[in-house]
Amino acid sequence: MGDILIVDDERDIRELISDILEDEGYTTRLAGTSDDAMREVTSEQPALMILDIWLKDSQMDGIDILKAVKRDYPDVPVVIISGHGNVEIAVAAIKQGAYDFIEKPFNIDQLLVVIRRAMETSRLRHENQALKRQDVKATEMIGQSSAFRTLVSQLDKVTKSNGRVMLLGAAGSGKEVAARYIHADSNHANGPFVSVNCAGVEPDRMEEVLFGRETSDRGVEPGLLEQANGGVVYFDEVADMPLGTQSKILRVLVDQRFTRVGGSESVSVDFRVISSTSKDLDAEIAAERFRQELYHRLAVVPIAVPSLEERREDIPMLASHFINDFNQSQGLPMRELSDEAIALMQTMTWPGNVRQLKNLIERVLILGDGTGQIEAKELPGDESPASEDGRVVLSGALATLPLREAREAFEREYLLTQINRFGGNISRTASFVGMERSALHRKLKSLGVVTSNKAGSRVASVDAD
Repeated sequence: MGDILIVDDERDIRELISDILEDEGYTTRLAGTSDDAMREVTSEQPALMILDIWLKDSQMDGIDILKAVKRDYPDVPVVIISGHGNVEIAVAAIKQGAYDFIEKPFNIDQLLVVIRRAMETSRLRHENQALKRQDVKATEMIGQSSAFRTLVSQLDKVTKSNGRVMLLGAAGSGKEVAARYIHADSNHANGPFVSVNCAGVEPDRMEEVLFGRETSDRGVEPGLLEQANGGVVYFDEVADMPLGTQSKILRVLVDQRFTRVGGSESVSVDFRVISSTSKDLDAEIAAERFRQELYHRLAVVPIAVPSLEERREDIPMLASHFINDFNQSQGLPMRELSDEAIALMQTMTWPGNVRQLKNLIERVLILGDGTGQIEAKELPGDESPASEDGRVVLSGALATLPLREAREAFEREYLLTQINRFGGNISRTASFVGMERSALHRKLKSLGVVTSNKAGSRVASVDAD
């Protein structure tokens, strides 16, 4: 049922409590001094502690032990007992993180009720953490394009190390998914994944959020760094972290210790750091908005996360994943994408990247009027160039050009779009547009269209020369 550590300087008392608890099915350990207590806690974290305030012949009293345990093992519930109890001691114990306070001589039934509640609270906390870990492990990397495979290959190389990773990429490209992927397969997978939204926290509250605080009326309030102990802390959009906080985070990275706001005791932590940004950090450093030394500490392994436009091949797979996800989580219709809808989505612009695609799929499923295929006309990006009578509507720019130049302009843009849609694969592009591969190569050369590597995939562009 659980391992309970009983700390009391009176042998009769600790053995009496032990006998009662073992009759209830618990296993117990006993300690008569502060040294014995800390040795037992360090050797194996107990499920719960029963701790006497006054300990004879000990270097630390119960409050000191309580502070040390809550600092290094915050999930261990501690029930304080004392024969000299008063309101002030009880309040001090609760402020330092004790679960409850019981005065000697205690009522056995009352003690058992408090222990059962404390153990249940501890169990629920551990179950909640386990569910969070399962959520992290369930995070899927979806794709098959060259850019995607390059990204996963790089992520796989850093999962088992403790090296600090900096994820670089546009907003909405999936940097947090990549961070969770690293965590799920790392040595810290059984620890928490704590995300810090550097852009979403008020600058004057950032240090309290990160380091926690200690006040006379509320006691100890752990911050996000303390909650990340044993796991991963993810600094999302780290370039938006206030300059003053940056210098303190730099010190934490060096010492693995910090002091809570309003506190005096040093808190030790052990976690891996992953950070991300959509900004140009070289420019931020030049503008003195980001500390260069912190950049070098965080970007031990920089990894570029490609935009959705750099991995258009993955759009059908991502869209199908989101459709299934919304069906499971919200009960939205399970629909398939038509070939025309897929083609349109692969040619659209995606400034919001994967996040924009997910939002688009959710909107279509909510507003759709059926359970059949999702057609191109349901997509907000469907700006068909055909009029109602079947005529093609020319853009103003094309309409002002001579026929030869207009044809070249159309062919160039059309082929650029198709090549990028198929991830730079000339064979698939030739098959779709209905041309022989050699003929397509000649056409691209005549139009000044070239392909080059970018983010691990082939991307078409117009030759500037």
